Amino acid sequence: MPRKKVLFLCTGNTCRSQMAEAIVNARLGERWQAHSAGVQPAAAINPYTGKALAEIGIVHLGEPKHPDVFRDETFDLVVTLCDDAAENCPVWLGPGRKEHLGFPDPATSRGSEEQIMPIYRQVLKDIATKVPALLEREFNPAAS
Repeated sequence: MPRKKVLFLCTGNTCRSQMAEAIVNARLGERWQAHSAGVQPAAAINPYTGKALAEIGIVHLGEPKHPDVFRDETFDLVVTLCDDAAENCPVWLGPGRKEHLGFPDPATSRGSEEQIMPIYRQVLKDIATKVPALLEREFNPAAS
């Protein structure tokens, strides 16, 4: 069976969408191929994102991209990950079913690394729980 394709969208493509892409490709890669993008992509992934992923054994070498990179691709599912209360979520006009899972942006955290890393860990933990559950429902509706 061919793998399904999922695109994760957020604002800067430096934290949440990169975490989701990394989790899916590392843990569900036999069934899903994940990509990510942001409507205002930054120059590089936030270094705390890589640190949080490394703590759970995932090495992710992605880079921020604009959704236009995927304009001609078809996705089975497109998931926005922004926090509705604080941000404007990107809109995907291409094909694919759309879902939203809201997570706070850890990139807005301020303070020392000791203060910031727990925020990244919590967002990663939430993404690592909620995103695979969403994909499992999409891949295996009988499991819902």
